[in-house]
Parts: sequence; structure tokens; C-alpha cells
Amino acid sequence: MVSLNSRIGIIGAGTSGVYLAILLIDQGFQVTLFEKSPQPRTDGCGILIVQAGMKALHQGNPEISQKIINSGDPVKLFEFRNLRGGVINSEPITYEENELPGMLVHRKAILEALLDELPPDCIRFNAELVSIAQTEHSAIAHFKDGSHWEGDLLIGADGIVSQVRQFIVPDVELFYLGDIVWRGIVEDHSFCLEGNFFVYVRGRGIYANFFHISGGRTHWGFFIEKDRADFEVGKLQPNVTIPPQELAKLPDDARNLIQSTHLENIVCRFSYDIDPLPKIYDGRVILIGDAAHAKSPTRARGMTSGWEDGLSLSQHLRESANIAEALENFQTERLPIVHEYQRTSRQISQRIGRR
Repeated sequence: MVSLNSRIGIIGAGTSGVYLAILLIDQGFQVTLFEKSPQPRTDGCGILIVQAGMKALHQGNPEISQKIINSGDPVKLFEFRNLRGGVINSEPITYEENELPGMLVHRKAILEALLDELPPDCIRFNAELVSIAQTEHSAIAHFKDGSHWEGDLLIGADGIVSQVRQFIVPDVELFYLGDIVWRGIVEDHSFCLEGNFFVYVRGRGIYANFFHISGGRTHWGFFIEKDRADFEVGKLQPNVTIPPQELAKLPDDARNLIQSTHLENIVCRFSYDIDPLPKIYDGRVILIGDAAHAKSPTRARGMTSGWEDGLSLSQHLRESANIAEALENFQTERLPIVHEYQRTSRQISQRIGRR
């Protein structure tokens, strides 16, 4: 086993980084979690957690999976509708006794459930990474405020625009999937009820989706294919509202729900993924989650694969003779899996209309 005296730094206090920190602290490692924001980033919209994600949580910490079950709705129905509101296909979901369900839940509830299990003194906020260096025996992270951290292993869990990734595989470009996505959360007691997931399709592709996330709230997503202007290339957030002529294509009940959402509860993003990376570690620096394998959301494996990464890496650190062996074994195990997630998710995006 890797020495419990090992000092491990994690860059990024999102769902992947926090979960990994919990697992490593439970094993006895000395962990410091660095977050560039001044406080936990509990903003966001709704999330579909597939059963594989719930299993990854439950295997590492059953208390977390139970808190998420208590905070959201188990998926009960997937229903595909046309733009007239007619039902194309309806798929009820049932579970065996004691089977972990797929969950519909607010991202804020997920991160709060994770943070509840984390010692608060292990997080350092306002810690914006600017550079990384290595020696034979340590990794060194330098931060914008002039401070630095030195330890035995540095883990990048800092998302799709990862700074840590630049150190391992430089100049990775974001791949534009061809559409703009608006997401929002709105109070709803009549349209999309508990456990329901509605998808409105247009031609080959998805036009909008809606799912209930408990507390009398519905998450919605609205998708439009659009070429980017030259000045938009590389940007994450377009400065546009939903075109009224596109929104008008939805049935009245679905359109009215979107229109009733307060602007502060709506986020807008370009859709990106990245090409599969040839490697996800270098020396004593390694990537997990979206930093390692950001993907199209079509298979709902984004958050789930980050938790799977955390579970796998913690196991390899526990079972391997040293850090070098643990990182090599982790990469050997995970790269084929996450590459398949990336490849098939992008293929589905392209097949359903995204470029």
C-alpha cells in the first residue's frame, strides 16, 4: 500500500474532486483540496444520475448515496414526445427490492451531500492554480496569491478547461458539438411530476427535456444547433436568449414552463467535449473526471465517470506498492473505459443531430 503519510493535493472542489478527497481521507491519507472560487460552487441545475453513478457512490460511501436518494426523485418514467405533444414512446422504470435507483436531483443537493462528509479544514478556497512543477519525489502547485503546495501526488479534478491538463497533455482544444443549451429550474406542480423525464424530439434529435427534481421543481433543457461566430470560438457561454421562433415550436404547456422561469435560474452554454487523451498522468500528476475525459452528455456519464475515477484511483492507491504503480494501474484500467464513453457519447450526439 502507498504510505498513509503521503500528501495528496486535489485541484478542483467539484463533485469528482470532493468525492475522491472523501475516499482518500477515509483511507488515512493527508489530503488538501484546492478550489479557486471563494466558496463551494453549489450552483447548477438538475442532474440525471444513472445507476452506475449511484453504485460508485454507494460502494465508496453508502451515506452519500442515501443522502442523494433522500434529496431527489428516483427515475420512474422516460417518455419521448413529438413537438405536438404526442407520445412517441413511454418507458416505465421499475426497480428490484434494495436496488439502487437512477436519480433525478439538483446539482446543489449532490455537492452538499458530498461536502457533508468532508472535513471542512481540508479545503482551501481562493486557490487559483497558475503552474505546476515536479521533482523526482514531489509535485509542486503554485497559486495566484503567491503561495505553493508541495506533496507526493497532485490530482487535477478541475473540469473541462483544466489547468492541470495543460501540464500533462498541452494545448487540448475543446471540440464543439454544434449546439447551444439553455438549462433552468422552475417551480412546477402539474406538468412534469415526480420521477418523470420527458424528451421532446425534432427529426433525428432532441429539442428539449424536462425532469422533476423534488421539492415541486422541474429542470428543463432546451437545445438549438448553431454555428459559432469567429468571436465565439473558445467561449463557454454565449450571450443569447432562446429565440422566440424556436421556443414557439414546443407545445403550450412545455413552452409556458420555460417562459415562467426567472432569468437568474437559467444558464446557457455551448456544448463541448474533448478528444480522448493519449495519457492522463505524468510523473506525480494525474487527471480525473472532465479534466481527463469531458464528454457529450448524451449517455449521462459525466458526473458518474468522475465518481468511478475516484473509486478506482483510491483503490489503486490502497492496493499498489507505490504511487508510480498506482497511477499506471489506474490509467491502464480507466483509459479504455472513458475512451469508450467519449466515443459513443459523441457518436450519439452526431447521430441525433449535433455536429
